[in-house]
Amino acid sequence: MKKSNIIYASIVGAIILAVILYFSLRHTEGDGHVHTDGETHTEESHSDEKEPTTIKEVELNEAQFKASSIELGTFSDKNLSEVIKANGYTKLPPQNQADVSVFTTGIVKTINVMEGQRVSKGQTIATIESPEFTKIQEAYLTSKSNLEYLKLEFERQKTLSDEEVNSKKVFQKTKSDYEIERARFNSLQKQLNTLHISGNGNTTATVPVIAPISGNITEIYIKIGSNVEAGKPLMNIVDNSKLHVDLLVYEKDLFKVKQGQNVRFILTNQNNTEIKGKIFSVGKSFENETKSVAVHADISNNQQKLIPGMYVNALIDAGANTVKALPSEAIIKADGREFIFVLEEGHKEEVAHDEKEGHNHEDGDKHEESEGKTFHFQRIEVKTGTTQLGYTQVTLLQKIESNAKIVLKGAYYVQSHLLKSEGGGGHSH
Repeated sequence: MKKSNIIYASIVGAIILAVILYFSLRHTEGDGHVHTDGETHTEESHSDEKEPTTIKEVELNEAQFKASSIELGTFSDKNLSEVIKANGYTKLPPQNQADVSVFTTGIVKTINVMEGQRVSKGQTIATIESPEFTKIQEAYLTSKSNLEYLKLEFERQKTLSDEEVNSKKVFQKTKSDYEIERARFNSLQKQLNTLHISGNGNTTATVPVIAPISGNITEIYIKIGSNVEAGKPLMNIVDNSKLHVDLLVYEKDLFKVKQGQNVRFILTNQNNTEIKGKIFSVGKSFENETKSVAVHADISNNQQKLIPGMYVNALIDAGANTVKALPSEAIIKADGREFIFVLEEGHKEEVAHDEKEGHNHEDGDKHEESEGKTFHFQRIEVKTGTTQLGYTQVTLLQKIESNAKIVLKGAYYVQSHLLKSEGGGGHSH
């Protein structure tokens, strides 16, 4: 009985000792792991908080910068919210188009212009030859001589009639002849003016064809020796400087459109070039049995090479609220987020100086001296909003300088260099 008590006490003691050793070991593991080999390794502390966003920088040398055709700029103020979308086309008013024709028959003697050539109003663009021209000049000179005689006779008969030396009947006859000849003379003079013949020199069978407006020759219907007829077009001239845009606005948006509102156009077949304009007239009837009304808008920056009939997409600014926007191609997506690239002017010079001295960087690599300038771009995270006509609303999530130069074109090229540098141990700050 006594022996069994001793065994029982020994078992209880062993259990208590095992419990004490277990808790002692757990306390030791709070500070460091105990391994069977007796080594203690300190455990790295972990945190549930995310690691701060790493600022990404890209370095391009001068040759890379020029070859990539990077364009720098800043934000544009765009109305991307309160707008009305419309489609239309460029149109030329009738007063800026002209058919060149003559008022009598003849033969084409010379053609002085080519299709597409720019001409000025009053410029001689061709010549026409016809014997009818000499007949008109002959009749004009004869009438002019007769008119001078009848004028003197009229004045003489008037004096005699006033003095009652001659009868009233003779005076009335002289007066009638004088007035008839004067009307004939004026008619012949206008015909010569229409044919652009002076009438005061020698008679000629050749008359010039004059450009009625300034513009470009679009069509030439004649050639040397062609017969021309009165009123039949010889050429066409258009003046595209007064080109405007006709937009079709549907009934549901019509009440929002007013004269004087700003319009932005995109030439869909011209690399999405943006053009600005302003509404000068709103139609009062539906077009071609559709529920749309023609809205006419002037073009502001008419330096663009525009021709009639170009198809456009347009946004009519119906409100006054503007937002900061960038070209859509300036924004790149990576890791589920959106970024832009900003040129670092100050940091660029500092890095270039370090490279010239051959300083070691944190990554242990020694950079060789570079030729020419170096361009450093910092990747900035942004949040995008509405996208219209190639521009996207942008909200900065990191602060930049107000005059910072942003990569407007070539952002994906810069991003590709960032990915390449990251793969090869590039810069990261």
